[in-house]
Amino acid sequence: MNHYRDIIKAPIITEKSASLAANNTYVFSVDVRANKTQIKQAIEAVFNVKVENVNTINVKPKKKRVGRYTGKTNRIKKAIVKLSKGSSIEL
Repeated sequence: MNHYRDIIKAPIITEKSASLAANNTYVFSVDVRANKTQIKQAIEAVFNVKVENVNTINVKPKKKRVGRYTGKTNRIKKAIVKLSKGSSIEL
């Protein structure tokens, strides 16, 4: 993970994350190897905001099957980022 864009993959836009955005809290899909400090530095550098708090969630892969073939979905890591007052991100 040499660059900040490698850490932050995409914003997660759902009804729940939209309601969190009203409280200056945003949800991102991040690299599974990234820690909270790296996520905080990446968000601050890319969006030019001040991060107050970072919570992370590891989403385990689910088993799926198509006919007789079985497999698993990809594992992902979500980061719930709370910004300080006066900061906001346009998604």
